[in-house]
Amino acid sequence: MTSSNDGSPAAGTPYLAAGSLHGRTILISGGSRGIGLAIATRAAQDGANIVLLAKTGQPHATLEGTVYSAAEQIQDAGGSALPVVGDVRNDADVAGAVAAAVERFGGIDIVINNASAIDLSPTAAVDMKRYDLMQDINVRGTFLLSKLALPALRASGAGQILTLSPPLNLDPKWAGLHLAYTMAKYGMSLTTLGLAEELQADGVRVNSLWPRTLIDTAAIRNMPGGDEAARGARRPAIMADAAHAILTGGHALPDSGRRSGNFYTDEQVLAAAGVTDFTPYSLGAPEDRLIPDIFL
Repeated sequence: MTSSNDGSPAAGTPYLAAGSLHGRTILISGGSRGIGLAIATRAAQDGANIVLLAKTGQPHATLEGTVYSAAEQIQDAGGSALPVVGDVRNDADVAGAVAAAVERFGGIDIVINNASAIDLSPTAAVDMKRYDLMQDINVRGTFLLSKLALPALRASGAGQILTLSPPLNLDPKWAGLHLAYTMAKYGMSLTTLGLAEELQADGVRVNSLWPRTLIDTAAIRNMPGGDEAARGARRPAIMADAAHAILTGGHALPDSGRRSGNFYTDEQVLAAAGVTDFTPYSLGAPEDRLIPDIFL
């Protein structure tokens, strides 16, 4: 499968699944479009149950898709979908999504922390409302959703948390370029690091996934110069396939023997799964012209 920038499926990716998410219940934040929707749609092809927690209940002026249109796409792909309109910054909304997932599907096996806000402004230029938004969605939202889902994940017997955040790279370059965003994304990664350690005895696996190259999403296209940047990006399907490989455990993973606390890249995971040609994931740019993602 490949996908367009809205996450819709198409044929042709080189990833061959060696495991299945059939019958698993996945709670994902911000899954109404882009990478989140691509991950949810890939899981739905196995027959997974997908609970979508996203703010977009009504059509957005500039962003395509709502939580309801995403649920329709997931059902068309073969999964069961439960759309929940809510804000990951709101405690009651997150608690409601967790309760709805347990009531509808009997539990939660996987939490995917996908919701994220981005602003690459340097310190002098960043608006403090944007700073607060990134901290609230990226860091607090990841912590809150993971925290409230813990009872269900422990009860699953095969619980997992997957967060879309980068390796903790302390090269000063990344803090110097966009300090506010770096702190917000590294806060998500610290949540992975801490929960992996904290939940060892509970058998709940906690990992992070990050793209090696830029990914074509609405968030990228809406940034200054976004359309040009997208030409050097890969499709969301590469993240969907990598997430599938991590969550199913059907392939050997590049984790040095640890099943939790890893910071994977999409290309690294898929190479371990046997993918040797990544060109089907691109939008047409040669591999040596693809734009590397940040933090790597």
